[in-house]
Amino acid sequence: METAELQRLTGIARGIATVLGVAGILFAVNQHFNLQFLVGRVVLDNRYLFLIGAVFLPVVFLGYPGWRRARASIPAIDWLLAAAAAGVFIWLATAADRVLLEGWEYAAPETARWIAVAAWMLVIEAARRAGGIAIAVIVFLISLYPTVADAMPGPISGIATPFLDAMAFHVFSTESAFGIPMRAFGELVVGFIVFGVAMNHTGAGRFFTDLAFGLVGRWRGGAAQVAVISSGLQGSISGSVISNVIASGVVTIPAMKRTGFASHTASGVECVASTGGVLMPPVMGSTAFVMASFLGIPYVEVAVAAAIPALLFYFGLVVQIDGYAARQRLGRVAESEIPPVRTTLARGWPFIAVFALLVWAMLRHNQESLAPWYATALMLVINQVLPDRRLGLAQLTGFFADCARALAELVAILLGVGLIVGAFAMTGMAGTLANDLVFLAGDSTLVLLLMGAVTAFIFGMGMTVTACYIFLAITLAPALVRGGLDPLAVHLFIMYWGMVSFITPPVALAAFAAASVGKANPMHTGFEAMRLGSAIYLVPFFFVLNPALILKGDTWEVGLVIATAVIGIVLFGSALQGYLVGFGAMRGNPVGLLARVLLAAGGIAFALPGGELTGFTHAALVIAAVALAGLALLLLRFGGGASRVAAA
Repeated sequence: METAELQRLTGIARGIATVLGVAGILFAVNQHFNLQFLVGRVVLDNRYLFLIGAVFLPVVFLGYPGWRRARASIPAIDWLLAAAAAGVFIWLATAADRVLLEGWEYAAPETARWIAVAAWMLVIEAARRAGGIAIAVIVFLISLYPTVADAMPGPISGIATPFLDAMAFHVFSTESAFGIPMRAFGELVVGFIVFGVAMNHTGAGRFFTDLAFGLVGRWRGGAAQVAVISSGLQGSISGSVISNVIASGVVTIPAMKRTGFASHTASGVECVASTGGVLMPPVMGSTAFVMASFLGIPYVEVAVAAAIPALLFYFGLVVQIDGYAARQRLGRVAESEIPPVRTTLARGWPFIAVFALLVWAMLRHNQESLAPWYATALMLVINQVLPDRRLGLAQLTGFFADCARALAELVAILLGVGLIVGAFAMTGMAGTLANDLVFLAGDSTLVLLLMGAVTAFIFGMGMTVTACYIFLAITLAPALVRGGLDPLAVHLFIMYWGMVSFITPPVALAAFAAASVGKANPMHTGFEAMRLGSAIYLVPFFFVLNPALILKGDTWEVGLVIATAVIGIVLFGSALQGYLVGFGAMRGNPVGLLARVLLAAGGIAFALPGGELTGFTHAALVIAAVALAGLALLLLRFGGGASRVAAA
């Protein structure tokens, strides 16, 4: 089913979006490869970002309706806003050199200040359309905070900045709208977004699904295991949870239901698998690139660090799917639905070659900004050379229009979030908030972590993951780092907890999307997703308390922590589903319930890392885990807590 946004981009609007998409991609390619398309001139960084705003903000006003029940046709006000956005940001691009030479962020001429006001208003309206009313209200209020800082209560008071001066700083400085978020977008994110759209348009989704069916379709609960692999692969490229749910779910959810999965469980599996895709390297959505910019490290370091936690998340889902399928005696996928792996790989060799080039350029040559462009070019060349894959004019037009839509949405949100960054930069509140949070936590790192988790969850309800991450990276991360935690682990912790709201009621956007595909109750789907995706609530605490899980530490320590985490997840997932391999289904009698509780506690003890922050050594936790799990196993084997279940 098409969304309102897709319906609006038709006819002339679609043609304009296509042209703007091509222009934006050319600007980015020119900047990344220094091709000097623009009459042999090197484009200043701020001029490049102003041009990005000029080509993509108009697409927001054409592609996203201003109200829910907008007409199919685009109203005149949206055309006027699109023209205004193009005009304002083109004016800014022409003045880019003066902005730098004359220090306009502090001493802009009068005309420029009013242009800045217009740009600020356009950004907030674009953020409202692309990100929702919640993010627009937050951006509006916080961006104006510097103008009333002197009237705020003690902890958040500061020196006030006049309105026009604040607007000039927001638009002309490198610390606000065009600060870290937009620089990360212009330098890294844009290439990966184009790469993701190119992969989808050339059939990567079908390839991933067929490959998953061939690899795991014959497993117990194979249809659900297919969802894990295909959604993980697609999500790592698209970076969008909801689009991943819709694209993968239309195939995987019906397949799960045909093999006996309940509607809410099938929808919950797809919901969790699609959410995890955004946490899975190599792409991980736009948030990972912004994180690399915040930390001042190569993106590859973020991707490598995120690999083990993401795999543990998916491993926990696989364990629960297997337990559910065994306990319910579910069938496997029909043989007729399973394509041969060899045939699938033979058809999908272009995608394998493209992935190999992407990873090789990123890991071997540290070319994070150029790698997606190389990979996209190779994919399109292969696709156009092979007659059975070739995209016609209509498909190519659709490709550029989809690029424009995907890039425009991010530009609007990141410009808005940049205004939040600028407000804190103007007032120096970021450092003050960090000190206040440490004071409130009483110097307890665990309390601070819990505060961070709750805050990230709350903000994740009304903001995109990227917006939520950036806000907390400014306000919360410095306090956590000051508490002695590893900076990269802290930023990954914030990212994980920003994702939690996708599967957690009452919001659970991914659950609602999956439930609509699976014709299930959204709330039942959300609560099932919470159980299936329980690792997302625990794993962030594990790696932030011991960075060995993000591959920081001695080899033996990393290996030991990963091994015990794997055992812990097996035990915990088995307890949640009430089935343990080798022991069977756990009964609902008191002995069986006690065994499940002990098994879950033992699993957490196995996975919980030792150290100063937990107050226990790793050896002590392992001993406690063995004792708890051992008692649970005795109850299951000899206490009548389990019953054998025949294999499906």
